[in-house]
Amino acid sequence: MCGIVGLFLKDKSLEPQLGQLLSDMLITMTDRGPDSAGIAIYGGAAAGRAKVTIQSADPDADFTGLAEALKEKGVAAAVTVKSTHAVLDIPADKLDGIRAVLSALRPNVRVMGSGGSVEIYKETGLPKDVVARFDVRSMAGTHGIGHTRMATESAVTTLGAHPFSTGSDQCLVHNGSLSNHNNLRRELVREGMSFETQNDSEVAAAYLTAEMAKGKDLGEALTGALDDLDGFFTFVVGTKSGFGVVRDPIACKPAVMAETDQYVAFGSEYRALVNLPGIETARVWEPEPATVYFWDHEKAA
Repeated sequence: MCGIVGLFLKDKSLEPQLGQLLSDMLITMTDRGPDSAGIAIYGGAAAGRAKVTIQSADPDADFTGLAEALKEKGVAAAVTVKSTHAVLDIPADKLDGIRAVLSALRPNVRVMGSGGSVEIYKETGLPKDVVARFDVRSMAGTHGIGHTRMATESAVTTLGAHPFSTGSDQCLVHNGSLSNHNNLRRELVREGMSFETQNDSEVAAAYLTAEMAKGKDLGEALTGALDDLDGFFTFVVGTKSGFGVVRDPIACKPAVMAETDQYVAFGSEYRALVNLPGIETARVWEPEPATVYFWDHEKAA
C-alpha cells in the first residue's frame, strides 16, 4: 500500500502555490506509506539551461566545492543545496555528459532527476518531514507528482523511494507491484537502459522512457504499458509538459481524480483532494481500468 498524488495546473495564477498544494495532498496520504516520500516539481525552465537534482548521504563532503570542481571540468554550474540534495543549474549542452563528470568527481553522489524543468526530492521518512527538509511548500511550477511509500519490493532507501526518473524530465510514481519486472528489466538493459535499484517501479519508469525514445508521446507509451506490464499498478507520470494516469485492467488499487478549469488532480483517496481550490464544484471520478488519461500543456488539455 502506497499513497500517490498529482496536480496539473491549467491556470497560471495557481503556479506559485503548486508546492503548497501538492505538499498538503501528500501529507494527507501519510498513513498509506510511512517508509519514505518524494515529490517532483516541474517549473522554472530557462532557454539553454538544464537542472540536475543530486543526493548525497554526506552532503557537507560532496557539495562543498562542487561548483569549483565542475568548473575545472568545463561545466559552469550554479549549485543550490537543500539538505541532502542539491540542484545544479548547468548549460543544456552539458546535460548528456554530467553523470560521467559527477561520477568522477563525487562517486557517492546519486542523480535523482534531470532535465529542463524537473526537480526531484526524496528521502526516507514521513511526508511532512521530507516536505519541510526540502522547503517544497515554497516551490512554484506547472505540475508535479508525489509518493509516500510502504515498501513491498525492495529495501527502504533513498534510491528506493519514488518518484523514479529514468529519462530527461520524466518521472513516475506507482502504487502496486509488477510480476514481470525481472524479464522486462533484462530486455531494457539489452536496449541500453541502466538501473540503480531492484525496484519494480524503476522498471516501469524505464519502460516508458524507452517507449518515448521511440517517438511516442506519454499517452501512447502508457497505452503500450497496458499490454507489456503485468501485475497490479496505478501510475501517475510526469514529463516536461505532460501529466498522465493509468490503472491496470483489474484496477484494485484505489484512485480518484478531479478536474476544474484550473487544474487536474489525482489522489489515492478523495481526502487528498479536499483542500484544493474549487473542489466542491469539480468533476470528480474514479479513473476507469485499462484507460489512459493524459494532459499536456503543449496540446489541448
